[in-house]
Amino acid sequence: MNTLAWILSGLERHWPEVVGVVAGVGAQILLARWLLEPPPGRRPAYSRAVKLAAVVLCVWVFLGFFFSIRRFGSWLPASSWVLWLRGLALTWAMASVGAAALWFLRRLPRYNPSRRRWLQAASGALVAGPFAGLTYGIVVQRTSLRIREVRIPIPGLPQDLDGLRVAHLSDIHLSAFLSESDLERAVEMANSLRPHLAVITGDLVSWSHAPLEACLERLARIRADAGILGCLGNHEGYVRAESYAALRGASLGIEFLRQRALPLRFGASVLNVAGVDFQPARQPYLVGADAWMLPGAVNLLLSHNPDVFPVAARQGYQLTLSGHTHGGQLALELFDQHLCAARFITPYTYGVYREGSAAIYVTRGIGTVGIPARVGAPPEVALIRLCAT
Repeated sequence: MNTLAWILSGLERHWPEVVGVVAGVGAQILLARWLLEPPPGRRPAYSRAVKLAAVVLCVWVFLGFFFSIRRFGSWLPASSWVLWLRGLALTWAMASVGAAALWFLRRLPRYNPSRRRWLQAASGALVAGPFAGLTYGIVVQRTSLRIREVRIPIPGLPQDLDGLRVAHLSDIHLSAFLSESDLERAVEMANSLRPHLAVITGDLVSWSHAPLEACLERLARIRADAGILGCLGNHEGYVRAESYAALRGASLGIEFLRQRALPLRFGASVLNVAGVDFQPARQPYLVGADAWMLPGAVNLLLSHNPDVFPVAARQGYQLTLSGHTHGGQLALELFDQHLCAARFITPYTYGVYREGSAAIYVTRGIGTVGIPARVGAPPEVALIRLCAT
């Protein structure tokens, strides 16, 4: 009974991986069936090759999801090619599930035989679409870093804070999927903005063996009048590096605010910046954060998890800066709607959201996690400009 309970507990904790394995393996079977469809006369060797490839892909998909579980992922060596193999296995699984779904849908209508040749060619191109899209996301958009400038009106903003420039970086995920040269390019972009303040909202790295030291050293090269402040993300917790990141960051000039606030004076006005470690969904948000508020100041909260926003707004924080969602990482703009899987998890996926007089900006961040691709959600360095209403 204990063994059964352990298995059920594991399934509950890792249901996304279980669903991914089932869907990914099923997709390989469906696509193999598609490749083995008539016309007749195909050589037996072709059939055997397709079946062998399907088996290899099924094993690859299974191992990709297995080693994406943190407990087992730590068994992998830190080699870049091993991490790419895992990431590409997850990418292939996602693309093949989309392709298999399209292949299945194309079989539902009863086609006119006279149109069969055209329909087969069109459906073949349609099935290839997910693979082409994710290939573009890996090769091109994953590193298409850009600057995103956002003006955020704040009621009652003091004159000395009107026009304040905040460079916002998040979700670095320095790893095999984001090189140190790419991070240096992000730092150069941030410096080109000549910010009054720079903030970093967590997820410096992804997994164990990641180059946290190199990440901190490069982020410390950001130049801002009031310095660099930050908060920590869930991945710092995963690799148990929160204390190290805070201590090493402080020695390099990066002040990570862990359940505390730091007032910054600009002229005659004060910007009070508070920060929290990652706020898990199953616990109350921002416990005690109202005590860090500074009356008469503009209060800014740094939180990796954007779901804290309603609580922050009720407590009186005028602005919250967050990351975590990567803008969905794989997203689609349709009828003025931002569609992505992250919307099943949080309503705050990307951009500016308001609640009363309070606002939050959720950035797409810089790196990737899980799969080494971005589609419809290019990486960004955000420039937040505070302005009076």
